Amino acid sequence: MQRESKDVSVKLTLSELRYMTLFQDLTGAVPKDCIVDNERNTIIFVVGPGEAGIAIGRRGVNVKHLSRLLGKNIEVVEWADTLEDFVKNIFMPARVLKVRLVTTPSGRKTVFVTVDPKDKGLAIGRNGRNVAKARLLLKRYHGIDNVVIV
Repeated sequence: MQRESKDVSVKLTLSELRYMTLFQDLTGAVPKDCIVDNERNTIIFVVGPGEAGIAIGRRGVNVKHLSRLLGKNIEVVEWADTLEDFVKNIFMPARVLKVRLVTTPSGRKTVFVTVDPKDKGLAIGRNGRNVAKARLLLKRYHGIDNVVIV
């Protein structure tokens, strides 16, 4: 199966499709995409705007149940049409103040994300896991090579 996102074509594997079906059956939210990150033992589900709350469930019950079932960490990110809003959703609950995209002459794209100084650790995450998640998602949808927290 293929999903189209702006000018990016995303191919889903059979296991990703299975995870998406299970996610939908369990949460009632329809995922737009699923990314399996084996390095961090994590599955990231991208859901439509306004569906993150339904997907996560009260006190995270859906995510916890799915995590136990699959033996992996589960993360839910809400889709947004603009780069700035998508970046804010990726780093939620950290307060993102500004998003700046810089393209080098060689064509490499870097996003500089300015966060509230109190939320810097939250934005980076333990061992940089939130930055790694952002890199994965932004590379997949916007062709961005690097993410820098400022």
